[in-house]
Amino acid sequence: MKRIGILIGWLVWTAGVSAQSWSLDDCMKYAVEHATEVKREVVNARQRKQDYQHAVAGFLPTVTGGVQGQYAWGRNIDPETNTYNNVTTFNNYYQLYAELNVFDGFATINALKQAKLSRDYSATAMQKIQDDRAIDVMQKYVDAAYAEASIRIASEKLNESKRMLAKMKRLYELGEKGRPDVVQMESQVAEDEYNLTHQENVAKQSLLALKSAMNFPVDEELKIQIAEERNLKLKAEKKEAPESGVNYETVYQGFQNISPDLKSAEYEVERARYDYKIAKGRLLPSLSLGGGISTNYYKNLSQKGQYDGFASQFHNNQGEYLALTLSIPIYNSDRWHSVKKARNDWQLAQVNLEETRRKLHDQIAQAVMDAEGYAKELHQMQKKVASDSLAYHMSSRKFEEGMLSTFDLHTAAQTLLESRIKELQMQMLLIIKQRLVAYYQGENLIR
Repeated sequence: MKRIGILIGWLVWTAGVSAQSWSLDDCMKYAVEHATEVKREVVNARQRKQDYQHAVAGFLPTVTGGVQGQYAWGRNIDPETNTYNNVTTFNNYYQLYAELNVFDGFATINALKQAKLSRDYSATAMQKIQDDRAIDVMQKYVDAAYAEASIRIASEKLNESKRMLAKMKRLYELGEKGRPDVVQMESQVAEDEYNLTHQENVAKQSLLALKSAMNFPVDEELKIQIAEERNLKLKAEKKEAPESGVNYETVYQGFQNISPDLKSAEYEVERARYDYKIAKGRLLPSLSLGGGISTNYYKNLSQKGQYDGFASQFHNNQGEYLALTLSIPIYNSDRWHSVKKARNDWQLAQVNLEETRRKLHDQIAQAVMDAEGYAKELHQMQKKVASDSLAYHMSSRKFEEGMLSTFDLHTAAQTLLESRIKELQMQMLLIIKQRLVAYYQGENLIR
């Protein structure tokens, strides 16, 4: 029972340690959920919805009301006789006025269409921000994983050098090796210790960059896992040659219909087009229909007499009116300037759209070619690592038998180290490019 309890406790502890490791998808998901840009876009989407509601309200009439109290003395108009006189009066006016826009050069209609376009764009804007953040985190994650794996390689190299140094000292004590050989091996150990320290510093900086991209607390621990590297190794071992044959033109034709970057550029073109139409509409005549009702209360404070009460005057003095107003703009430099500026902005947005299409096409072509190229390079580099590993093993045996110098052994060890680092670099680059190609083919970045 005690052994079973120890085993269960070990399994729980192992599961806890594994749960603390963050995969690439975990980091991207966390970044998307905690990115400041995403939170800002939520507010922007809410504002676009408010702008749409405001544009809808532009079709409704405007209603205003007013109350005025006037106390006058000296020579003024007597409201009762409508003549000038030296009297002291009190006047109280009430007015309710409504105005409806009948025609304004279609500016209100175009403003509504533009607001609807902006409201519908919110989903695309959110997707663009999430994809950009996920791609940035993916790059930072791969950099951190590469630095972490480089520590492992440098540590293995250091342990091997220490093992050879210990053996060299033993051979020196037996008189089979000279002091220069021991010093040379000590120099090799010092160099490997420096490389390990350098890689540890690089790993810390890469991890800090990853935390910053994720908006992750800097003072909390973030342990990443490199499952993709092991998957790539297994995949390469099962195949004699890497896969190829992805047509980037086909990928581009399919992705341009769902690309957030392309949709954003198209939205900017449409938004600028509506700005231009609204600006042109303000150069046309406008027609508005208005109407209102007014009343007042009057009292002469200089003469004593009987006056109708407030309720009676309020009812008897009521008046209604209806007005149709036509406004014809003859010359307004600001409006003409707005039209020219809006037209230039529209043309500039069209240029940006074409540039976005070209960049997207080039990015897809580059990603497809890089993925195929890195797959081939990784396949060849794995063969080279196997050959360099065998060469180092044979050089080590010859060195132990006194048939090889320390310099030659150092050269073989350095060649193997460089090959392993290059293999790791190809693995990390291949991860990014394969993810990007899959993204351009319609798959989600976060799986």
